[in-house]
Amino acid sequence: MAELSKNTRYKTMQASHLSGQRAKLPPQAVDLEEAVLGALMIEKEALLQVEDILMPESFYKPQHQEIYKAILHLSSDSEPIDMLTVTQQLRKQGQLEIAGGASYLMKLTSFVNSAANIEAHARIIAQLAIKRELISISDNVQKEAYEDTSDAFDLLDAAEQQLFELSEGNIAKNSMDIRSAMQEALSDLENKKDIQNGLTGIPTGFSALDRITAGWQKSDLIIIAARPGMGKTAFSLSMIRNAAIDFGHPVAIFSLEMSVLQLTNRLISAEAELASDKIKRGMLANHEWQQLYTRVARLTESKIFIDDTPAISIMELRAKVRRLKAQHDIQLLIIDYLQLMSGSTSNKMTVGNREQEIALISRSLKNLAKEVNIPIIALSQLSRAVETRGGDKRPQLSDLRESGSIEQDADMVLFLYRPEYYGITQDAEGNPTTGIGELMIAKHRNGSLGDVKLRFEGKFTKFLNLEDDAFMQANFANGPQGATMTLSSKINDPNNFKEEEEKPNNDTGSFGTTLNPNDEPPF
Repeated sequence: MAELSKNTRYKTMQASHLSGQRAKLPPQAVDLEEAVLGALMIEKEALLQVEDILMPESFYKPQHQEIYKAILHLSSDSEPIDMLTVTQQLRKQGQLEIAGGASYLMKLTSFVNSAANIEAHARIIAQLAIKRELISISDNVQKEAYEDTSDAFDLLDAAEQQLFELSEGNIAKNSMDIRSAMQEALSDLENKKDIQNGLTGIPTGFSALDRITAGWQKSDLIIIAARPGMGKTAFSLSMIRNAAIDFGHPVAIFSLEMSVLQLTNRLISAEAELASDKIKRGMLANHEWQQLYTRVARLTESKIFIDDTPAISIMELRAKVRRLKAQHDIQLLIIDYLQLMSGSTSNKMTVGNREQEIALISRSLKNLAKEVNIPIIALSQLSRAVETRGGDKRPQLSDLRESGSIEQDADMVLFLYRPEYYGITQDAEGNPTTGIGELMIAKHRNGSLGDVKLRFEGKFTKFLNLEDDAFMQANFANGPQGATMTLSSKINDPNNFKEEEEKPNNDTGSFGTTLNPNDEPPF
């Protein structure tokens, strides 16, 4: 009885709330709608001011919607627009009576004398239409939320999707005249000329790659694709480490494949240069514990944010990235990897729709990069066609998996390739390929193509510059925000730790300090 009474109260509350809403008329401005339609039929240029603001659904009265549809149809056919032609068009479409008849159109044209302020009136109508749509969405959400059969996460995703579509459909960006565009471009160039190292974007820490890209550029979507085992995650973590530690940029990685602990252990292994299997087992000698604590201090202080939500939807990703941008001003986002994302929280897409879902995800990622104005790097798997191909099995754009839209939406597409993985010990010039990784730039919308060779340290799961550090010392001595950039730093020097061990301790007179694994870390 208590449970029945509780359900009855819920239903009563629902009915009372909804009936209270229905008692009020939806937001509307019929007089402004009449004024706008009348102005459109007396001045032929008036439509140019409102056609990118108003849609037929923006009008509250159904007859006004039909009249506006007829006006748009005449405009698309380059026909004159006046009371007579609109009347004829409505008659042709069989909608004249629904629109109120010829007498109502005559009334509309007598309602106004000119098209003055028509744009201001149109914007008010559009805002009221948005309010009506918000009421409709909230009513539907409220109704579904009371149903016992509704899944909360499906309902949340549907609400987010509807709100996003409403927002995207009503946010228009005005065109910019060439004078304003030139002023903005020249101002940007003036700011860039003061950058001594030529890195106008977020640096990768790999000198040969930065020479081609000048760093990852804002609002770009970058796809880094490879077959499994090539080191996509290792490469992305190396980039994150360089951007966050050497340059002080806040960065974020969304890992759909590995947990936060696994990624952190990889970062520790790479930074402390301790074999990943030792980190996994925790079997470190005393001097290795000291090496670990000494070298990961900078990593601990860096602004790296890790999210390991599995099968994250594009809506959830967008919300989290906006929050990270607002709270921490992240400058680079990496997603590992794209094919593990879902288009919705329900994740019930069929196999036939998977290509459409991937297309939606890649398009949404590009839109997100433009919205938050940061480069977004999405790792991607390649199809098995690479394995069946003869020769050196170098990947190509057609190998991108599940959707051609990935190639279309991306500003850059790079392939990570390690010949050693396929048992290829020498390249075409006879050079050894052991420990060598290639980053092949297959698409670059705003720059040149090229291949970049890197050094791969498998036991530390990280990538390093293949060339010596002379170029970086000569060109990139100072990173942005006063950070010092030396990619081949002492941290990467195997002799560095030995030097630290042999340096006397001025306070104790002894050499070095032996730490017990149970000691608290010095940070």
